[in-house]
Amino acid sequence: MGDRIPVHRNGTFIYDIVMESTFQGLTAEFKKLESDGRKVCIVTDSNVAPLYLDEVEKLVSSCCKKTEHFIFPAGEENKNLDTVRDLYETLILKQFDRHDFLLALGGGVVGDLCGFAAATYLRGISFIQVPTTLLSQVDSSIGGKTGVDFDAYKNMVGAFHMPKLVYTNIAALKTLSEEQFSSGMGEVIKHGLIRDSSYYKWLMEHAYEIRNRDLSVLGEMVRISNQIKRDVVEKDPTEQGERALLNLGHTLGHAIEKLSNFGLLHGHCVGLGCIGAMAISVKRGMIEEGELPRLLAVMKQFGMPVMVKGLTAKDIIKTTKSDKKMDSGTIRFILLEQIGKACVDKKVTEDEMVLGLCHILA
Repeated sequence: MGDRIPVHRNGTFIYDIVMESTFQGLTAEFKKLESDGRKVCIVTDSNVAPLYLDEVEKLVSSCCKKTEHFIFPAGEENKNLDTVRDLYETLILKQFDRHDFLLALGGGVVGDLCGFAAATYLRGISFIQVPTTLLSQVDSSIGGKTGVDFDAYKNMVGAFHMPKLVYTNIAALKTLSEEQFSSGMGEVIKHGLIRDSSYYKWLMEHAYEIRNRDLSVLGEMVRISNQIKRDVVEKDPTEQGERALLNLGHTLGHAIEKLSNFGLLHGHCVGLGCIGAMAISVKRGMIEEGELPRLLAVMKQFGMPVMVKGLTAKDIIKTTKSDKKMDSGTIRFILLEQIGKACVDKKVTEDEMVLGLCHILA
C-alpha cells in the first residue's frame, strides 16, 4: 500500500500520514524521528491492547531507549480527567521528560486522550497517532485536535497539539465489529457531503467492497478521506473558519450522543445529525428534495441507524446550547449548499432544528 500524505502548517512540513497494510513500517518511521535514546509510552485501551499492544511494543522497542504502556478501560465514559491524571502519574513515576514520546494506539477515545496528555504534560511532549478504528483513521487522528469530556460534555477540555506522525495500518479495520465499522462510515460520508460529491458517489458505487472490507478499496477510501481532512486542516489549523465545515452533523450529533449517555457511537450520531442538517438545507431550498432519501439509503447501505428512540426534540435542542461550538451565544450550524459544498450558518432557528429532528426521532 505505502501511501504517504504530508501535512503542512503555513507552508512548513509538520508530519506525515502513512498508510500501510501492516505495523512493520513503524520501526523505520520511528527511526526518522530520531527515537534512539528516547522512551516511548504506548497509551491504549482494554479492547485494543489484547489485539495489537505486544506487536507494536516489540517493534517500537527495537528503535528506542525503553517502552512502557498505559492501558485504561475502553469506552467514551473513560475519556476524562481522572484517566488523564492516572496517565500523568504513570509518566511521572517512569520519569518521562520532554524529549520522550507518547504513542496513541487505538480509536478516537485513545487518540483524543493521549493527545491531550501529550499537549499538557510538561507543557507539551511529542506524540504519535496509530489509529486502529475507521473513525480514527479517517478523522480524529488527523489535525491535532485533542480533548477529554467533562461531566458528559464532549471534548470540553482540550488543546491543539499536532502529532509527529500518523501511522495507519489499514488491515486493522478487519478486526472491527460491524457496529464500530459502520460508525466510522458516518465521518467518511460526511467528508463526501462537505467537500467532494464525486467521492460521495464513489462510496455508493463501491458499497459492496467496502462492506466486505476489501483492503485495496478500504485503502483508497481512507486515503481520499485523509486528503480531504488534510486539505481543510492545512487551510485552518485552529478552526477559525473553514475547518468548522468538518462539524457537519456534529451540533445535533453531539447532543444526541450526550443524551444517550454515550450509548450511541459517535459516528452514528454524526450520521443522524447529517440527516437533520440536510433536512434543514432541503427546507431552505438549498438542496434538492431527492438528496434526503438518497442519504438515508446510503446510510442504511452501510448499516448505520437513521432513527433514534427515546429522545425529544426539546431536550436535544437544549443540549446543543451547551456545546463548545457555540459562538457568542449563537449556534454555529453547518448546512449544505449542494452535495460536496458546506457552509456555516448562525441563523438556524429552533423551529428549523425541530423540523430537522422530525426526520430522525422515532
